[in-house]
Amino acid sequence: MRRYAFLLSFIMLANWLPAQLGGGSVVIDSLPSDRLENAFGEPTTRALSVYLPPGYATSSTRYPVIYYLHGFLNDHTLTQEMVATLDEAIAAGRIPPFILVVSDSKTQVDGSFYSNSSFGNFEDYLAYDLVAHMDARYRTRSDRLSRGVTGHSMGGYGALKLAMRHPDVFSSVYALSPGALTVVGEYGPSSETYRELAAINSMDALLESYFPKVIVAFGRAWSPNADKPPFYADIPFSYDADGLLVVQSDVLDKWYAEMPVHMIDEYRDNLRSLTAIKFDWGRNAGDRFVRQCEMFSQRLENAGVTHFAEEYIGTHTSDIFTPGGRVSTDMLPFFSEYLEFAAE
Repeated sequence: MRRYAFLLSFIMLANWLPAQLGGGSVVIDSLPSDRLENAFGEPTTRALSVYLPPGYATSSTRYPVIYYLHGFLNDHTLTQEMVATLDEAIAAGRIPPFILVVSDSKTQVDGSFYSNSSFGNFEDYLAYDLVAHMDARYRTRSDRLSRGVTGHSMGGYGALKLAMRHPDVFSSVYALSPGALTVVGEYGPSSETYRELAAINSMDALLESYFPKVIVAFGRAWSPNADKPPFYADIPFSYDADGLLVVQSDVLDKWYAEMPVHMIDEYRDNLRSLTAIKFDWGRNAGDRFVRQCEMFSQRLENAGVTHFAEEYIGTHTSDIFTPGGRVSTDMLPFFSEYLEFAAE
């Protein structure tokens, strides 16, 4: 048994050596932006992690760029495991060398949802300032056919929205287990989320919660209100003194305008102009993720928008940015097929 374990470890190490010995590098960069100006103390200079592929420093090659949008609670950090996943995919030939960039879009409530609001115009910052910065500072292939946008969870939502609204900037999109596609599950009025939120009256208490904090992040992104402390956002669902549900339909309409399930008709031509669209979700990710992804796929199909949609066996967070996970086996090969790379 000991000899078998040693042999297995040796084989695994041998498979990883090419990536580790000839791996890429990560540059920590930053980008100030006037588009992020706000009156609420959110930073207007954002940290970036830029993954440069093996051979970047010694070549004159221009590379396509994959824009990766991080999830709720996360930031621009590329962990060693994430970098190893990118290295291994290149070493294994699943994708030619490429650049990947992650911008910090975390906020005081842990997520910007990549939207334009009085808390900062994150959508425009990403689509215009970040892309311009990457093309000016790094050896990129500076055309839409060599730009893809992707992300996980909140980042998957952001990737879909950026692709829908900016097909002149990004040509293809892969959303990993996207969230916030519509109002279902814990986002909806039948959940306990809004009762929990009603009992929270301070930022400190809010930051100790999860779903109420997500709802406030939605509100700051899609229905901000500078005259409504302490959270400075309108929320579509609340409860009156008798415990009865109150629906603010005008606020709900603002949310729908920023949720991809409800954006399809307006942006159908943009969606059809994309080179490729794919999103996936774990079968055991939770009801809200499964339902909203199925709804989004069905509505895309009804609108005549060609796309790939895949349910896999897993949870919302299992085996995403890991060796052998969805990034390595599905997302990067997708961009290998649909992005334009330098001629061999």
